Amino acid sequence: MPENKKGLLIVNTGNGKGKSTAAFGILFRAWGRGMKICVIQFIKSETGKWGEVKAAQKLGVEWHTSGDGFTWKSKDMDETTARALKGWELAQEKIASGNYDLVILDEFTYPLHYGWLDAQPVLDWIKTNKPEKMHLIITGRNAPESLIEMADLVTEMTEVKHPYQKGIQGQAGIEF
Repeated sequence: MPENKKGLLIVNTGNGKGKSTAAFGILFRAWGRGMKICVIQFIKSETGKWGEVKAAQKLGVEWHTSGDGFTWKSKDMDETTARALKGWELAQEKIASGNYDLVILDEFTYPLHYGWLDAQPVLDWIKTNKPEKMHLIITGRNAPESLIEMADLVTEMTEVKHPYQKGIQGQAGIEF
């Protein structure tokens, strides 16, 4: 496994498609370099068998989901918030363990944006507890300005054109 010079905090945000996909591209590179990886998804349902989950299982990448689907449409916000807290507790455990070269917190901006987690204590915890050489990727729309300021690399995905605009629904292998 290569020696990291500095563990980067990477944020993929914006309204365009590709935030998670870009993170998973880095995952694939890291896996190819023999790096130890952990992914925690905060929105996708625990029961979903998305393409990226199936690939991770085949590659032996540790993968966790803590969401209940499109949680901003949740009928039980207490449960949605509890799932976000559970996911954050798991993320803290994985990050602080020092056992990973790369941790991806997929869709993590949503719990921060919707107030299920208080952004400033979360970012303070990351500053204090993220191992110096571990890379951390956070994805999702509406990244808090404080997260953007703290990050080493921020990419904003901008939607120019999307198949949904033509009535084309999401397709296996492309959107999920």
